Amino acid sequence: MKTLITGASGFVGSAILRQLLDAGHEVRALVRHGSNRRNLEGLALELCEGDLADPDSLRRALSGCTLLFHVAADYRLWIPDPAAMYRINVEGTRNLLRLAFDAGVERAVYTSSVAALGLRDDGAPAGETTPVVVEHIIGHYKRSKYLAEQAVLKLAGEGFPIIIVNPSTPVGPRDIKPTPTGRIILDTLNGKMPAYVDTGLNIVHVDDVAQGHMLALERGRPGERYILGGENMTLKAILEEICASAGLRPPRLKIPHNAIIPIAWIAERIAGITGREPFATVDSIRMAKKNMFFTSDKAREQLGYRWRPARLGIADAIHWFIDNNYCN
Repeated sequence: MKTLITGASGFVGSAILRQLLDAGHEVRALVRHGSNRRNLEGLALELCEGDLADPDSLRRALSGCTLLFHVAADYRLWIPDPAAMYRINVEGTRNLLRLAFDAGVERAVYTSSVAALGLRDDGAPAGETTPVVVEHIIGHYKRSKYLAEQAVLKLAGEGFPIIIVNPSTPVGPRDIKPTPTGRIILDTLNGKMPAYVDTGLNIVHVDDVAQGHMLALERGRPGERYILGGENMTLKAILEEICASAGLRPPRLKIPHNAIIPIAWIAERIAGITGREPFATVDSIRMAKKNMFFTSDKAREQLGYRWRPARLGIADAIHWFIDNNYCN
């Protein structure tokens, strides 16, 4: 039995890949030409070059596979060409899954995101059924993941055996890019986080997210979505935990959201000229006005999903960044 995984060279995908190999799966990984394959070094798997925008390459990758983990996505909070993100996250997902079942795939796990879910106005943890007001979705990434999830739910409604998982905010080893959350950890370690805004995130160890994917494959109900999260923490508490683990003094200055928006706007204008990702975006500051808190009760009850304390994921991320020379 052969399993295809997309996004295996990335942060979450590489964690899932390792658990697939540990569980004895014969794995084929779809990788883009020229992609950073550091997370795949030394692993016993088959590589297949392709792209979510290239149907012929997807057919080659799917040939002979009976299981699919679709993890790949364009995850950026700023992008000079938003249309490219929709082509990958929405159209690429729809095309891949249709081709998968044409090719005989028997079961698939789609990695969505809590970005596709609603948030509660009262700040309490949101769940899989918290209403989403589409007009209020901020940013192209979140909107693209919402639209992709709607496409996946439509396919599931047509009878395709697809299980959806919604990771929250993973941290841990092998964050090679790094992700926006990994960047928060790294900037704090490098003394580039002098202040914070009043917001909150749900922090989870990336290996717990990977285990949640395995449980979804085994126990998940097709057409259902499961939040794979961990511990709800304010950004202030996250920064304090990073600093406590690294022996640093945490930032004490809290800046109002509206005071940062003009700075983020200027950073975006500069990024438009240089092509380099800005340190802050207007959308990210607007998103930060709400606590992005979530509950994983459904995954715990139906899948047997468990998560470790956030401090352990943060500590593992710190150690990995230090060991791999990301710190000044």
